[in-house]
Amino acid sequence: MYSGSGFNNWEIGDVDVFIDDNGVHHLFHLIIPNHDYIAHAISKDGFSWKRVKNALWVGDPGEWDDDMIWTMHVSKNFEGEGYEMYYTGLKRRDKGIKQQIGRAVSLDLIHWTKENKYGLPFKTQGPFYENSKNNPREWLSFRDPFKYRFEGEDYLLICARNAIGPTYRRGCIGVAKRESNGFILQKPLHIPFVYDDVECPSVVEIKGTHFLLGSIREDIKVRYWFSPEFKGEYHAFHDNVLLPQGNYAARIVKDGDYFLIYNFYFVGGNVNTHRVIPPPKQLDVDNNGRLLLKTYHYWETLYLKTIFQKDFPFPTAILGNPTANLTFVDENKWQCGCRSGYEVFCFEKPANNFVWEGTLTVEGMGKTGFVIECDREGTGYYISVDFVNGLVQFRAWGFNEKDVKNNFIFENLQTNQFEIQENRQINFKIIRYGNYYELSINEIVKLTLLDFKYNDGKIGVYVCSAIISLSDSRIHVIPEPENEYATSNPDEL
Repeated sequence: MYSGSGFNNWEIGDVDVFIDDNGVHHLFHLIIPNHDYIAHAISKDGFSWKRVKNALWVGDPGEWDDDMIWTMHVSKNFEGEGYEMYYTGLKRRDKGIKQQIGRAVSLDLIHWTKENKYGLPFKTQGPFYENSKNNPREWLSFRDPFKYRFEGEDYLLICARNAIGPTYRRGCIGVAKRESNGFILQKPLHIPFVYDDVECPSVVEIKGTHFLLGSIREDIKVRYWFSPEFKGEYHAFHDNVLLPQGNYAARIVKDGDYFLIYNFYFVGGNVNTHRVIPPPKQLDVDNNGRLLLKTYHYWETLYLKTIFQKDFPFPTAILGNPTANLTFVDENKWQCGCRSGYEVFCFEKPANNFVWEGTLTVEGMGKTGFVIECDREGTGYYISVDFVNGLVQFRAWGFNEKDVKNNFIFENLQTNQFEIQENRQINFKIIRYGNYYELSINEIVKLTLLDFKYNDGKIGVYVCSAIISLSDSRIHVIPEPENEYATSNPDEL
């Protein structure tokens, strides 16, 4: 994982990742609140990062980008050697009202030179987009470029604003095509008619379908739309949330046969709190054509050892509920029940960092889920799994010693939906990696977040007026995460 370590631990802004021919992951990200340069870090695996030479700085006074630098996208330069970076720039004289898009080039991804060809920098203009004469707000959105090569031609996707419509619903994904005389704006690729802006847009083709991604400020989620054609009409499924709340600025990168998605996470859901770049996830498409998240394949290479359920420590009921019971059906199956009220059955985890997977089955209509970092009084993280309504929630729940009038903590940190099975059974995978938590249900990632409230305790399951079974469970021990902030030599990788 990767985070800032300067005066503010929330200095990380929007991100972009490029994977070179040697498999090295290159992370480029903004530095906030100053936005004065684009930072660069490298990784062999997408987990552990090392800072290297900063990629780009704001321009000298009088240049088009002398105020701030905003979101960028890095790709191969198909008209020459090396790589190119499209990025957003602001000019001091414009006082932040106007956003433009420019370009830099590099032969090695380390040393970058600004080189504005193809009519760059360029800005928003009519008739399709807002401009200085048709702008109901005090500033013009035209940022976050993403280069997409389609049928041998280059396009830039842009966070832009439609020229008409209610002020707070004009956000769209704009597009410009590279012609011989420069980038030419075309009509918007997609207008949702609902959001103020669609930030950090990107597009990917998987299994013959084009998927558009955008980050939405209204609810701090990453959403997507689909079309059989790149320039076709884009649609949304009944649930088009790809990354649940707190995850933002997602970008896609191809890694061999995989499509990886990177983003940063707002710890606590506040833009001015700790920001961390978590491990990537993989993109896939289900039989109904829906885009979904899969666990990053690289996790399996980190397994140090595997402990099967028959060798787990003995679980105990910590709340003392007299209506609770625990039965060992066989060596790979536990049955837990509680007729009235709650009970938590937990055991000592074999390591601080682990991947826990298995099968959870529920009988009847009661409540159930998992606990992580649970102490002797039940304080810890609760993963509520609602088999009736198809909701999964990650909660911080426990004793609050700082307020005797409200001596409890109860925070829903993240919520998502999952498809209910008739047998009320799920195959689960829980990842605990430092302060990063990830839950997959039936091989689809549903929760992905970071939190720092609880760091020590047991793991297990809880029940309320229900009988559940935990079966075919195993825990894979993984190493401690590395956090590297110091500037490093890229040759060390």
